[in-house]
Amino acid sequence: MTARAFSPPSDHPAATTKGQRHWWAGLAFGTALAMLAIPQSVQAGDRFATYANPVDLPYRYQDWRPFREAADPTVVRFKGRYWLFPSHSKGYWHSTDLQHWQFVEASGYAVGAYAPTVVAIHGKLYLAVSEGVPHIWVTDDPLSGRWSVAADIPKGYNDPCLFLDDDGRLYMYEGLSPKDPLDIFELDPTTFQPLRRVTVPASRDAADRGWENPGDANEKTKDPSYIEGSWMTKFRGRYYLQYAAAGTEHKVYADGVLVSDKPMGPFAYQNTNPFSVKPTGFATGAGHGSTFQGPDGRWWHIATMTISKRFIFERRLGLFPAVFTRAGELVADTYLGDYPHYFGGNRGLVGWMLLSRHKPVTVSSTLAGFPAANAVDEDIRTWWSARSGDPGEWLQIDLGAAKRIEAVQINFADQDSQGKGISQDGYRYVVEISEDGLAWKTVIDRAGAGRDAPHDYQVLRRSERGRYVRIRNSHSPDGGKFSLYDLRVFGNGDGSRPEAVGNVTAERDPADARRATIKWSPPQHAEFYIVRFGRRGGPQTQAYQVYDGQTSLTVASLTKGVDYEAQVDAVNDSGITRGSRSAQIRDGAP
Repeated sequence: MTARAFSPPSDHPAATTKGQRHWWAGLAFGTALAMLAIPQSVQAGDRFATYANPVDLPYRYQDWRPFREAADPTVVRFKGRYWLFPSHSKGYWHSTDLQHWQFVEASGYAVGAYAPTVVAIHGKLYLAVSEGVPHIWVTDDPLSGRWSVAADIPKGYNDPCLFLDDDGRLYMYEGLSPKDPLDIFELDPTTFQPLRRVTVPASRDAADRGWENPGDANEKTKDPSYIEGSWMTKFRGRYYLQYAAAGTEHKVYADGVLVSDKPMGPFAYQNTNPFSVKPTGFATGAGHGSTFQGPDGRWWHIATMTISKRFIFERRLGLFPAVFTRAGELVADTYLGDYPHYFGGNRGLVGWMLLSRHKPVTVSSTLAGFPAANAVDEDIRTWWSARSGDPGEWLQIDLGAAKRIEAVQINFADQDSQGKGISQDGYRYVVEISEDGLAWKTVIDRAGAGRDAPHDYQVLRRSERGRYVRIRNSHSPDGGKFSLYDLRVFGNGDGSRPEAVGNVTAERDPADARRATIKWSPPQHAEFYIVRFGRRGGPQTQAYQVYDGQTSLTVASLTKGVDYEAQVDAVNDSGITRGSRSAQIRDGAP
């Protein structure tokens, strides 16, 4: 729970001296990332304890417009369960393992408001929401879904975070503005009335911090930069104030962190910022989140991912491993953060590579404006749609050769859906595999019993070999057409990994030290590249995927006065070859 992040609660699996020593030792994140990026062998039974972002949840339709949304997540541990409170979801989810979630439809609080925050005090959960709502609510039984008003407060808050310190003092961190910094209030822990207030000037500096600028590539340096999404974690006596920038609709939506030895500051900027960012890939964005300890005591960061196509607030959730380094820096691992990862072990990549990007596609029909190629373009902002939602509509991918197939992520796009609120309907479909396009084997059968799973991550019972993958519609819910953001096929090409990238160079923009260009020589057999970089000598917290033969990348997310170093990994459908050569990105300004 938020207030007890420094020491696991007594019912927490990590609440032992040995467990604390083991997990709190921290990791040098460069070493951690090296482990995460190397595909691991899959042990019997482990394949089902994996996940792929966006988190596989039945995201809620909005009542006034047929798009789905969940964002601004708070996760707390309470009475042996994890409780997930996202925006505009008509309730919340709970889980014991972070993999299987059950929904609770709630009442008594503003279930339609943004950014709920929750804190446990004396065996009860207290909740506040954004949008200036002047109430605090309480329950001692969140499974019931029933809440009541605990206090009326003189003013509401925006993007709030309630935090109870070890000494029993209560704080509210809040703010959502294109021009103002965050605020901190100390609250009376009984009445929730404000006792004192400070501002946090360190929470805003887009002129020096490129990642705080909006745009899908931090390019809109003249536009307002929204600072929002507070979250507080206490670790080893230090206070980590997390905040989001620069707008939820941008691919570079990210979380940074400020550090202090006091709950109300003053706070210092962490030079590894942004500590949680995912600017490229199928689903992007990793901002406005919360950091918490999982069942084994290790840290996770859950954050907001963007679609923002039908509407600016069309969003999803992403779950990422997090660690505190030996130097006390908070960092999250978003490297290939929408590929399959393990929940346990080192929480690294499973080693199942994406087989489906830009492969040939055939379909039963196509709705004008939504071509079949959109279903394999690795972009959640585009989608294919059939002309109807009738049974028998289908999409087929040719992988180019027989490959080992392990899992699929079926990302349904809800074209022309009439769904509102909590859907009582479900997707029904069949997935088949063939080696020759003639004889087909059913590997997933959901024709008779579907579920509301717009990002349906399905691990096959065993590895299957096939060249063709086909999905056939049995029922599209809520009156929608059969449509897919992407049908993502994971497995292995059974070939050789690419050679290592060599001759990496980097040049910082002398006119704007927030920008730099990284270049490299292409190796043999690389399908795409991952440019990863971070503070020189520190964790490499930023990773950009670069496709389609490009061998250079310009970024605008650097912090002035901070020296960086970059490396480039080569990727194909058989695995990842990590780059060993570094390029220095120094700020030569006086």
